[in-house]
Amino acid sequence: MAMADAAPYDEFGLFHENAQEFGLPWTGPPVVRRESVPVAPDGRKLSALVWGTDDPEIVLLHGGAQNAHTWDTVALALGTPLVAIDLPGHGHSDHRDDGPFGPRQNAGDVAVAVRSLAPNAALVVGMSLGGLTAIALTGEAPELVRRLALVDVTPGVDRDKAAPIAQFIAGPDTFASFEEILARTVEFNPTRSESSLRRGVLHNAVERDDGRWVWRYQRPRILEGTDMDIPADFATLWDDVSRIAVPLLLVRGAATGTVVDDGDEAELRRRQPDVRVEMVEGAGHSIQGDRPLELATLLRAFQSA
Repeated sequence: MAMADAAPYDEFGLFHENAQEFGLPWTGPPVVRRESVPVAPDGRKLSALVWGTDDPEIVLLHGGAQNAHTWDTVALALGTPLVAIDLPGHGHSDHRDDGPFGPRQNAGDVAVAVRSLAPNAALVVGMSLGGLTAIALTGEAPELVRRLALVDVTPGVDRDKAAPIAQFIAGPDTFASFEEILARTVEFNPTRSESSLRRGVLHNAVERDDGRWVWRYQRPRILEGTDMDIPADFATLWDDVSRIAVPLLLVRGAATGTVVDDGDEAELRRRQPDVRVEMVEGAGHSIQGDRPLELATLLRAFQSA
């Protein structure tokens, strides 16, 4: 793939590719805008994609080392007003320099953004780190979470289960070309099409003035060998799960690469006996990338249940 294929980058010019790849009807570009919300006294902001013009009905929170565009195909399939937030240090959101950015730190920022952009949303959806953040959000601001959907994550995730993800994130700081950063992404995502991964890299990386490519996201401190790192496990969030008082859905990937095992599901059921659990065939950890239409169908049904 020539470097020219990667530029110029139009953030809102790739939606037709999402629709074409997954067979969604295309009547023209969706109404999507980018908004920024101040979340800290120092002016630090969270950025988000706002889909549609009516009050958002759904809030989407992506996983670690991802960004709001990971939900593009799901958003197109849902066809409903929603907000997809860039977590702190990800996408177009400002980086943090005040310590670790784990689920509880993220939840405080996300609460501010949701109050501003989607205070009446009927459903909060979180994948991976976004799911753990959503669990913490139910304790931080329970009035903002009326239904909660977790995409391939529980507090049972630990270093071992997340090892393949950490291995990918712990790669080079910079890449000599777009082709090089794409090749690494393809290597670590065998269940995804190269076209979808190409879009993902365009949304999640940027070319520096010297021609080298870097990821947009802030590298977790756990990979930098500091003492101020993201917790290796998130077991304390199980107590938050026990206190959830709204309808709960867990969507698991049935293919390789998932970070949820049967023991995690059993513990979730023990703490939330009424939880709905759905398995998605052909999907690994990133269900929104592997099987976005199936995920959209599950979320739509859960929202209206």
